[in-house]
Amino acid sequence: MGKAKINTHKLGKKLRKLERKLWTYEYLLKISEFDGATVAPENGAAARGEALGTLAAAHHKLLTSDKAVELVRALEKAAAKDKITGQLADEVRVLARDQREALVIPTEEEEAWTRLICEADAVWHKAKAANDWASFEPYVDRIVKTCKRHAGYLDPTRDPYDVLLDQYERGLTSQAFDAFCDQVRATVVPLVHAIVEHGVQPNASFLQARIPESIQKAISFDLIDLVGIDRADTALAFTEHPFSEGFAVGDARIATHIYEDNVISNVYSIIHEAGHAIYELGVDEAYAYTCLAGGTSMGIHESQSRFFENTVGRSRAFMGPLLQILRRRIPAIYDSVSEEELYRAVNIAKPSLIRTEADELTYPLHIMIRYEIERKLFSGEATARDIPGLWDELTMKYLGIEVPDDTHGCLQDTHWSGGSFGYFPTYALGSAYDAQYAPAMASAGIDLEAACASGDLAPVRAWLEQNIWRWGRGKDAPELIENACGAPFDATYYCDYLAKKLGALYAL
Repeated sequence: MGKAKINTHKLGKKLRKLERKLWTYEYLLKISEFDGATVAPENGAAARGEALGTLAAAHHKLLTSDKAVELVRALEKAAAKDKITGQLADEVRVLARDQREALVIPTEEEEAWTRLICEADAVWHKAKAANDWASFEPYVDRIVKTCKRHAGYLDPTRDPYDVLLDQYERGLTSQAFDAFCDQVRATVVPLVHAIVEHGVQPNASFLQARIPESIQKAISFDLIDLVGIDRADTALAFTEHPFSEGFAVGDARIATHIYEDNVISNVYSIIHEAGHAIYELGVDEAYAYTCLAGGTSMGIHESQSRFFENTVGRSRAFMGPLLQILRRRIPAIYDSVSEEELYRAVNIAKPSLIRTEADELTYPLHIMIRYEIERKLFSGEATARDIPGLWDELTMKYLGIEVPDDTHGCLQDTHWSGGSFGYFPTYALGSAYDAQYAPAMASAGIDLEAACASGDLAPVRAWLEQNIWRWGRGKDAPELIENACGAPFDATYYCDYLAKKLGALYAL
């Protein structure tokens, strides 16, 4: 028995050494990608692709090496006999899954894939600015073809699109997401029609006031403080498509896009991305440099960003703290705006073209447009050439508006250039997960409204850290939701939230 314990201990030390090396490659990949999306010069894409491809190949070779496979299998056997438990057992389970998935992809394909999406991202940036779908179109077909091949490697018995969905949200299938969409549509579509036909939109002309970039940067840091991130733990950058990334303990970056004639866009971009960043920063420090570091799924990640952006940031109670910031930074405009006026303005529900600017109610419809296009691409019903027409058709179907050009249509999102097919559904799921947190907080005795009104979100952060953040990749979404909320995920909470909030706002 003593000898087995010593061997298990040694195996654990070897695992941690392997994980730290893997993390180092992942860190360098993230740094390069963040740099490419924010400050790197346009002509640096080729060199960046070369470096990223080499790093991705090195990471893949290390993870799938004979020694790594032998080590993980030995630890899996030990875990099956309960010789290792707790955090180490979780590390073995998660790394073994990562390794099994990596083993079916040849290293040279992993390297080629990384180069392809780096090149595609550079082309997408130019194509969006020039309204030039034709230049980006061939990359979409190449990426879809590669995704299908990789999905076949992972599980040739399943629909390739379901395999991809599972990569972003474990256990998610197109059948399950179809059912979710059916339920959400039954609430959202009638509400949208009722608002268009009977709702009275508020006067919100103050939202279009021109606010210099320097002031908006100052507001960005005020909002980061308000969400509760230590400024020493983050950095703010600027990009075409807002995003955030967690690198390590004490290091999560936020990238936003400032429009001088739309300060509220940046306000909610920052709050949203700060939700992602604070999740990464809240993972148990014991998971640092292991495979458990970082968020567990894109749906859970999105539930954090949408919770801060919408449940907190667009609540009536939060208008006091938000207005204090706006009045301090932009007194000429916001000194004359009341909390109620701001609340109505930031919650205007109206069909629009851009997903990232969409209101809470119409947002899931934007996701359904992308989901239906992706399904057609992977079923063989469409190719990249068909996407602009499908986008126009589905935008009219779901939102009732015409698309003026591809820049404001099928080129607006960066995801396809990065190969992220199957990602979009997690945005809608994240919004729905989010709606289940507030009732669970109330059951735990947390007064969410009071926290929002005071601007002191410490009790809210404490609940999220205890129930969501600290677990990192140690628990998948279904287990996290059930443990945190006392029941499995149920989209009814989301539908009820939308119906109650929008019904009251528009007196329906």
